[in-house]
Amino acid sequence: MRNARDILAQRVLLFDGGMGTYYKGRPGQECEQASLTDPEGVRAVHREYLEAGAEAIKTNTFSLPRMAAAHVPGWQQLARAAWALACEAAGEAAAVFADLGPAPDTEAAPAARAYREAADVFLELGAENFLFETLSTDTGVAETAAYIKSRRPGAFVLASFASLPDGYTREGVPVRALAARMAACGAVDAVGLNCLLAPGAMASVLPALAGCGLPAAAMPNGGYPLVARDRVVYQGKPDYFAREMCRIRQAGAAILGGCCGTTPAHIRALRQALEHTPMPIPGPAPAPKAGPDRAAPAPADLFLRKLAEGKKVIAVELDSPKDADLTGYMDGARRLQRAGVDAVTIADCPIARARVDAALTACKLRRELGLVALPHMTCRDRNLNAAKALLLGLYAEGVREVLAITGDPIPTAERDEVKNVYQFNSRKLAGYIHALAAPGGALPGMTVFGALNLNARNFDVELRRAREKAENGMAGFLTQPILSRQALANLAAARSALPGAKLLAGILPVVSHRNALFMENEVNGIHIDEDIIRRYEGAGRAEGEALGLEISLAAAKAAAPYADGFYLMTPFNRVELMERLIAALRRELAL
Repeated sequence: MRNARDILAQRVLLFDGGMGTYYKGRPGQECEQASLTDPEGVRAVHREYLEAGAEAIKTNTFSLPRMAAAHVPGWQQLARAAWALACEAAGEAAAVFADLGPAPDTEAAPAARAYREAADVFLELGAENFLFETLSTDTGVAETAAYIKSRRPGAFVLASFASLPDGYTREGVPVRALAARMAACGAVDAVGLNCLLAPGAMASVLPALAGCGLPAAAMPNGGYPLVARDRVVYQGKPDYFAREMCRIRQAGAAILGGCCGTTPAHIRALRQALEHTPMPIPGPAPAPKAGPDRAAPAPADLFLRKLAEGKKVIAVELDSPKDADLTGYMDGARRLQRAGVDAVTIADCPIARARVDAALTACKLRRELGLVALPHMTCRDRNLNAAKALLLGLYAEGVREVLAITGDPIPTAERDEVKNVYQFNSRKLAGYIHALAAPGGALPGMTVFGALNLNARNFDVELRRAREKAENGMAGFLTQPILSRQALANLAAARSALPGAKLLAGILPVVSHRNALFMENEVNGIHIDEDIIRRYEGAGRAEGEALGLEISLAAAKAAAPYADGFYLMTPFNRVELMERLIAALRRELAL
């Protein structure tokens, strides 16, 4: 068994291909369990790749970190069996990499813990080469790489990320940033890409690794997957794969191999192509030349400019209708515009009930009224690809700000028919939008806001998450309504904890005793002090609205020292009530 560093000192390091997809194409059990149930089958696959010309093979342990995190019985035994089979096949001729796929990351079970537990097993077995592969994030990787080096200073660690064609992972993280972080940690020896992309598409993303200072690895899929009856097959031919991989080598990749759909035939064709097209050993790709410095784009609208200048703003939430007739809605928006609002926000199907799409409504407001519209954008109903497509459409229509939220879950009774699409959460969506908004990105100047629940039972946890959101690019937060003394105290705490973020204090006029009881008991994220609820007992509509205005104005005055503006929520689409509240705020607070 060899150390990968020794091979790289002499020539390009050639890995094996997709163990999982190739093994499943043969008679046998599920791939990883086969190390125990079908050891000869796994050993045979390793040997086929080695005979094809691979000088590095991976242990059959892609799911090991997930198994460690879930405490799957016998996962250590599986790791030892997989290691023994790979080492037996490799002998002294090839490098064996301890293969670690993505680890789940939760507060109770951090990814770093699962990675470390899996790494410990391999370190005890004598492993010198480690591959973290098919990653969508680097969470826990740098810490584990440093731990591996503390136990085995001569170990070789390769971190490989799964990128979509636009250079972002499924969690919305740019691979350029991931490569830079891996290089900066000082414990990773090479960085690369694998899976998701065929070789031609991967070639266009690999330049994102340039300049990080580490050798680059490329292990694409054998082609794009096709479903044939009950099997997934990959259409890429070995000769095409080999030709495209030689181009990738010429571009500077030092480590080559394959992922899903790459068979020993693909690796054999690549080995032969490399031998017939001799090239110098490639070093790290040079950093791209820096272009002229560009100033950050100026805020695109008055709403953002006022926030940037430290002036207080007023945003009003006006939910889109439940049917396709927007006549009344547009009339309400015009009235709010005349009243002097700085922006209208539109909820994205609140409480998971369908309404006219928030993004399309925002585009209509922007196009027909010139009104700044801030659509809410949930992670519940779209994956990353759909999110980017929607953002591009918003940007093309002149919408320059969105509010990113995870979204209310689908009501339990409907889950059998209507499914959530939680590929990511609001923090990750914010990071993705922020990366796209950078100069040179697809959405320069796009601004992302988030939600802050001042009524959270454990507000310390809510604040910690808000700080994480701010670190991921959220420029500010729209808060849940202030209808309790505790909510006001939490706003003050948020002001101290989030000094760089813009805070729009939530103001929601309660209009009746029944309305107060409903929100207190049935609406998540709202808490109303009992003395406020009692004040509405016996009040009619006019009295209830007057009381709602009085309490709302008092809450706004109390919140003003800690807020950069106000986020008004329209109860029951009562636009006239909002007009009166806006006039009172402007008069009393000189907005």
